[in-house]
Amino acid sequence: MEKPKYTSALIVGTGPGLSASLARLFAKNGLKVSIASRTTDKLAALAQETGAQVHKCNAADAKDVAALFDAVEAGSGAPDIVVYNASSRVRGSIVDLPPEDVKRAIEISAFGAFLVSQQAAKRMVPKGHGAILLSGATAGVKGFALSATFAMGKFALRGLAQSMARELSPKGVHVAHFVIDGGIRSAARPVPADAPDSLLDPDAIAEVYWSTLMQHRSAWSWEVEVRPWVEKF
Repeated sequence: MEKPKYTSALIVGTGPGLSASLARLFAKNGLKVSIASRTTDKLAALAQETGAQVHKCNAADAKDVAALFDAVEAGSGAPDIVVYNASSRVRGSIVDLPPEDVKRAIEISAFGAFLVSQQAAKRMVPKGHGAILLSGATAGVKGFALSATFAMGKFALRGLAQSMARELSPKGVHVAHFVIDGGIRSAARPVPADAPDSLLDPDAIAEVYWSTLMQHRSAWSWEVEVRPWVEKF
């Protein structure tokens, strides 16, 4: 059974965690990689390691997103994999949350995903090929106390993914939403010595993204959950 073939990837919302792991994995598999973030000063090492092109972009700004895709297309061709990994949260009681902060967070978590997905779909649908991957969270299926802002953004992201999957799958574009149910380990958040593998390894999550990309179209997943083996759900 022939596996899908991809040539280039764009990761929006790139940081040192999952996005970096995805960039390395894509590059390892021979893809041309572009990475984008609101702040790019910390991406130089990753770009050098992966050969990625670095772009500055405010994902919640329609003009910025359109310019990003034009720049990527001019530099390495239209991406046939687009990953949206940007999000924002404001924690606090519903009676105390500053409305402007909440608005901004939802714009990054959800509206930005729409803008990026729209630009991706415009390029993928005519070719009948491509994949749009959206990074979700536990908050997209379960709203926690003092976390209304994050829940609103991630619930909206999940709805966007489900709607796009129903619309775009028959047109050859694989849309997948990943529920990352648990904390992701990092230098600032190491795995406790007495609880091995209790935090998600970003490289392991990236492998799940890749295996989803490799699915034959007769058995596409629109949503995949990943969680540590000891995580309660």
